[in-house]
Amino acid sequence: MLKIIEKTKLWFAISLIIIIIGMGSLVTKGLNFGIDFKGGTLVTIEMGKDFNQKQKEDVEKIIKKYDSDAITNIANTTQLDIKSNKLDSDDVDKVFKKIKETYKKEDIELISQSKVGPSIGTELKQKAVKAIIVAAVAMLIYIAIRFEFKFGIAAIVALIHDILITLSVYAVFKVPVNSPFVAAMLTILGYSINDTIVIFDRIRENTRKMRGRKIEEIANASISQTLTRSINTVITTLFTIVAVNVFVPSVREFTFPIIIGILSGAYSSIFIASPVWVMLKKNVKKAL
Repeated sequence: MLKIIEKTKLWFAISLIIIIIGMGSLVTKGLNFGIDFKGGTLVTIEMGKDFNQKQKEDVEKIIKKYDSDAITNIANTTQLDIKSNKLDSDDVDKVFKKIKETYKKEDIELISQSKVGPSIGTELKQKAVKAIIVAAVAMLIYIAIRFEFKFGIAAIVALIHDILITLSVYAVFKVPVNSPFVAAMLTILGYSINDTIVIFDRIRENTRKMRGRKIEEIANASISQTLTRSINTVITTLFTIVAVNVFVPSVREFTFPIIIGILSGAYSSIFIASPVWVMLKKNVKKAL
C-alpha cells in the first residue's frame, strides 16, 4: 500500500513552488492576453484552392515579421484568419502585398479586415470569472450532498490548485490567452472533479469497511486501489489530446491548457484533494 498521506508536506511543497513562481510572474508581468481580451485586428485572406498547411507555415513567417504573437488559422479550407493586437492597416497592406508577391496567384484576395475593441475583452473576462465561480460552487454543493461537506472543501482546494497551476504555466511562458482558454479551464474543472470523486467514493466505501483504522490508512488504501484506474485514464486521454494538439494546429489554443489541466488534475486528485480531506477530518476530531 502506498504511503501518500505521510508525505503530504512534500506534495504541497511541490505545488507551492510552482504556484509561487507562476503568481510572481503573473503579478510582475501579467498574462499575455490575446486579441479576444485586449482587442486588435481580425484579418481574413482568401488563399486559393491549393492552400495547404505548408503554405500556411510559410505565410506565418511573413506575418511574424510584423507581429511575432499573431495567431493564424485555416478557415473554410482556403482562407487564412489572422488575429493580432499589433498589426495596423499599413502592416496588413504590407503583409497582403508580400503574400501576393510570394505566391503570384490571382485568386488571393483580402476578404475582410476589422477591429475588435478592448471593451469586449473586459466583458469576456468578467463572464469567464463568473462561469468558473458558478461551476466551483455547483460542484461544492453536489459533493457536499453526495458525500460530506469536508469532501467538497477538499475538492474545491484541488480545483483551485489546478487553476493556479495552469495560470502559472501561462504566466511564466507568456502563452497567449484567448477565449478558447476559458472553455479549456471549465473543461479542466470537470475532468479534475471527476477523477477526485472516484477516489472520494472509494474513501467512503473503505471508511465503512475499515472501521477502527486510522484516517491516513483509509486514505492511502483508497488511493492505492484507484491509482491504476487514474493513471490509465490520464494516459489514454493524453494520447488523444496530444495527437489533436500536434496534428490540428487550429485548436491548439484549446488543447494546450487541456494538457496542462489533465496532468495537474491527476496530480491534485491524488496528492492534494485526499491529504486535504485527511487534514480536515483530523482537525475536526481535535476540536471535539
